[in-house]
Amino acid sequence: MSIAATPSPAEEYRQHQQARQTLAARFEKTHIRLGNLRLVIFLAAAIMAWFSLDHDTFSTWWLLAPVALFATIAVFHAHILYKRERAERAADHYAKGIARIEDRWTGNGQQTQRPETANHVYAADLDLFGPASLFELLSQARTRMGEDTLAHWLLAPSPIASLRQRHAAIDELRPRLDLREDIAVLEGSSRKDIKTGVHPEALIGWAEAPAQLVHPNVRWLARLLALAAIATAILWIESGTKTPFFSVLIIEAAIAALLHKRTTEVLHATAHAFDDLKLLSALVARIERESFTTSQLQNIRKSLVSKQLPASKAIARLATIAGYIDSLENPIVHFLDIPLLYSVQTAYAAEAWRRVHGSAVRRWLEAIGEAEALLSISAYSYEHPADSFPDLIEDGQPLFDATQLGHPLIPAAKCIRNNVSIGGVDAAQALLISGSNMSGKSTLLRAIGINTVLAMAGAPVRAESLRLTALHVGASILINDSLQQGSSRFYAEIIRLRRIADLAEKSPPLLFLLDELLQGTNSKDRLTGAAGVVRALLDAGAIGLISTHDLALTHIGSNNDHRLHNVHFQDEIEDGRMKFDYTLRDGVVTHSNGIELMRLIGLKV
Repeated sequence: MSIAATPSPAEEYRQHQQARQTLAARFEKTHIRLGNLRLVIFLAAAIMAWFSLDHDTFSTWWLLAPVALFATIAVFHAHILYKRERAERAADHYAKGIARIEDRWTGNGQQTQRPETANHVYAADLDLFGPASLFELLSQARTRMGEDTLAHWLLAPSPIASLRQRHAAIDELRPRLDLREDIAVLEGSSRKDIKTGVHPEALIGWAEAPAQLVHPNVRWLARLLALAAIATAILWIESGTKTPFFSVLIIEAAIAALLHKRTTEVLHATAHAFDDLKLLSALVARIERESFTTSQLQNIRKSLVSKQLPASKAIARLATIAGYIDSLENPIVHFLDIPLLYSVQTAYAAEAWRRVHGSAVRRWLEAIGEAEALLSISAYSYEHPADSFPDLIEDGQPLFDATQLGHPLIPAAKCIRNNVSIGGVDAAQALLISGSNMSGKSTLLRAIGINTVLAMAGAPVRAESLRLTALHVGASILINDSLQQGSSRFYAEIIRLRRIADLAEKSPPLLFLLDELLQGTNSKDRLTGAAGVVRALLDAGAIGLISTHDLALTHIGSNNDHRLHNVHFQDEIEDGRMKFDYTLRDGVVTHSNGIELMRLIGLKV
């Protein structure tokens, strides 16, 4: 008996997409039928109303039947519309997944620009954020916490022990398509988006702020006075004695006046905080329902607890308090506010919730962020099964040893892969890459950098295999002058080189990526400066690559320094067109193409 082949990720996504589209179409048909039915019921009710006005024998009570039926169908209709929208969002979720698999993802993902990365030592150089970036390819986070956690992992290397825990968690999450779909289709309350509706800094600030109402005895006094007001009101009704009631009321009014400012602030802050937590409650509840076996995922679930109470249930208790706050808009409740000390008691209840559960809110948000970052990487891993986890080496000299290394942002059909080995016992400490313009030097530097970032974030890499120690990337690839800051490109570059040199003195070891080093100065200073910068980095124990099309710089790697090794890319001119194979070769490039390029575009040189 033949065994059915396991469907590919694209096929699996298409099956799920078609199922959700079929479901959405079915709900659409039901929606149309219910709309027509509601119209018929409305017309029937209108006709019955006309008969009840013109015929005494026809009772208006018969109108209750179509009204009740109309209301029932309206509720069911709203539920059908909700389910249709969820099915449509699910189909869109899988459509975006297929686009990522087929390298059509640019413009469909999260093109988040992060202002804090403006002066980062490699973020802009490696296209980590913004349009057509690594973050757009990776992130499926629904919350700011998820985005921030994933960004943090990309912006700084993590300890190897943490990376191995992430590998195990991603392995467990990889096949869980239903979990990722359920989270993808979640929406906030009242159609408010979870990401824009949740303000983590403000929420943590509210949860951890000092108590506004610091005298717990007042809460009990408020309860006793409310009971006394009820009892004296009954006494007034039964016996006509009103003095006790107004005596209690005067005391209550004094307490309410003394606490008015603080209770108002507590109630207002609690209502806003609950709006944020309410948006997260469905996401928290979905994670709580999932069972996990790996330690990191189990710890995430354990973090979604406060005082032995699941976070979703704790939020539900706050929902009850928020309901009391909303009730203050009711004229009857507002009228009874002073006799029952309603605002005071509600404010104390809100403060009690914050005292019990407030310290857990930060932990909840961190757990949600961590879960979403892991889910994003697990989706990337599922969609790119050929990308494997790197082999992380804890001891020994700094090492980067890749087989068939490619760039994850370049479509697979166009991506040329190369073998690259730097550091360790057998390879040179740095590679000096020569080659003509457009031959692939900068792309190789970026491929090495972005795969190192992926490895140090706990994600799979675009390589047949990659062995590396813990490394911190430092890049000088995309350096520009600044009109606002009044700095030239050369000045901006040497400032970046200073920061890279500082990183070389820290842990983990540095992987430097220097593209067209010091090209903004004269040839003599450039050669002297480049040799000094590179040797200082190597003396500090760093490994890396330097690219250049200036053949004079290749002599840095030819002066009996075994730590440097020359490699190159080459090109050819065929039928008046430049041709590149983007394959890394040993040694120094033997010719340049600058003059040929100028002639090809019509310059008379």
